[in-house]
Amino acid sequence: MKNNVHQLTLCAILTALALALSYLENLFPAALLLPLPGVKLGLANIVTVFALYYLGAVPALSILTARCLLGAMFVGNFSALLFSLFGGFLAMGVMILFHRVRGLSIYGVSIAGAAGHNTGQVAAAMVTLGSAAPLAYLPVLLIVSLFTGALTGLIAALLFSAMDKIQTRGVPPRPAP
Repeated sequence: MKNNVHQLTLCAILTALALALSYLENLFPAALLLPLPGVKLGLANIVTVFALYYLGAVPALSILTARCLLGAMFVGNFSALLFSLFGGFLAMGVMILFHRVRGLSIYGVSIAGAAGHNTGQVAAAMVTLGSAAPLAYLPVLLIVSLFTGALTGLIAALLFSAMDKIQTRGVPPRPAP
């Protein structure tokens, strides 16, 4: 029972953190750094990558789903929900698959997830517009995903490094990346 309560509590905290990072990211648009439409750093994806490695696929997917649903509810935008779910679910599916590849680091998994997220969002744009025109923008987004995914992977790797240094009693050891 203790592990279930601990995991549920951790999932709730990580969901809240992901929502906060997503909101924070909207306050500082990435267009100031990189003036391309739709480009974001994906700070909330740090939580997704962390959850995948620390808790596993099912809890990470639960956190992602809750973040998408709650984020859309707070913003009140069905279009944002569609883009979040398409991008998030494709990213999570790709990361789950790549996480199983031996020798692939958290950076590679994160970059693959960023590419999956951008691909999912282009798919959402195609559904929304009823046109294949957004596919023309996908190569640009895939190049950007190399950098945003690497940044997300770096921050997640730094979190694990810090956790390894903290030897807090009562926290279960993390699974090997």
